[in-house]
Amino acid sequence: MNIHEYQAKKILNRYGINIPKGGIAYTPVEARRTAARVSSKGPWVLKAQIQSGARKKGYFLEKKTGNGGGIRTIKKRTEIVKNAEQMLGSTLVTIQTGPKGKTVSRLYVEAFSRVEQSFYIGLAIDRVNAALTLLAANTINEDISNLAINHPEKILRMPLALEGKTNMAQVKLVMEFLRLPKKCGNSLKRLINGMHQMFLDYDAAMIEINPVGMLRTGALVALDAKISFDDNALYRHPDIKRLQDDYEASDRELLAAKYRFTYSEFDGSVGCIVNGDGVAMAAMDLLAKQGVGTACFLNVKGGVDKDKIISGIKIIMTNPRVEGILINILGGFLRCNLIAEGIVSAASEVGLNVPLVVRFEGTNKDEAKDILTKSKLPIIMAETMEEATKILVKSMEVND
Repeated sequence: MNIHEYQAKKILNRYGINIPKGGIAYTPVEARRTAARVSSKGPWVLKAQIQSGARKKGYFLEKKTGNGGGIRTIKKRTEIVKNAEQMLGSTLVTIQTGPKGKTVSRLYVEAFSRVEQSFYIGLAIDRVNAALTLLAANTINEDISNLAINHPEKILRMPLALEGKTNMAQVKLVMEFLRLPKKCGNSLKRLINGMHQMFLDYDAAMIEINPVGMLRTGALVALDAKISFDDNALYRHPDIKRLQDDYEASDRELLAAKYRFTYSEFDGSVGCIVNGDGVAMAAMDLLAKQGVGTACFLNVKGGVDKDKIISGIKIIMTNPRVEGILINILGGFLRCNLIAEGIVSAASEVGLNVPLVVRFEGTNKDEAKDILTKSKLPIIMAETMEEATKILVKSMEVND
């Protein structure tokens, strides 16, 4: 489950992470009032609250919206209402929303922060190593997704223990990688530890602060924030569950959630079906190294039946952006043969018009391979994830 920026910032602030003063607004007049409350002189930043990254570089479908994107810096109070009128009720398109975009129903009005330096920092689960992975990168004039695809060496990946706090040696490593001055050392440690503790307390799946800004004093401030939560743990966090905005979710996301699967969309061309966030990240990285982006991924969980698996696979197969499908299952509680049966049934119903590569490892692996072989469907099987991604990319090139 994803939440809006203003909701994420409020949670992070409880863990000692600095955020600019801001407030939510649903009307242009409310935006003007909120601006006066957060800063008497300005400038101000108006931020479209849709669940998508790259809002600043996005564009609106409607003609009334002027030349600005989904994040605008406003220097004059008289311009607040005009810009709010342009943004509210309009459809914002970003590289993450797809061409249909998302309607802006609320704005976050924030005091402008003057920073000397900015960078990206995030936390995600590494299930292979049973650890959290801290991600950090300098993103001046760079998009983090472009770095991940074209320059992965520019992203620091550092494992953190599931429990305990970040030590100063780890903080220094991050500072050296990002070329941060010594004056922000304590603030960086507080930022990482705050993210770390929040991640554990709320069963998060991912936290991104992009960008983090460094003030003149060395203090760090979260200029943007994104948090995703583990859907299967929401029963433990009713306060987080209440933040869910079904209006933001796509039909595919809602359908996947119905079966307790996690579905996410991106701007690439490969549909991934995996059983774990770590497996998903690894597959996306391998595809990115070959210059191919991920269109979407479906994270299926254990404790499901054949019908749910069929429905989940059909979500991927019917996505028009998908030009190739990668299924990478590390069987544990989730049996590989169950996935194989779902693949055959779903392909029989909706057809299989794009290359599909499958890699199974774990429970009932041989039985699963036998099911796919006997189906006579044009499915390619691979032994490793690396092999699977290479075969898929090559097959997609042939289809072109």
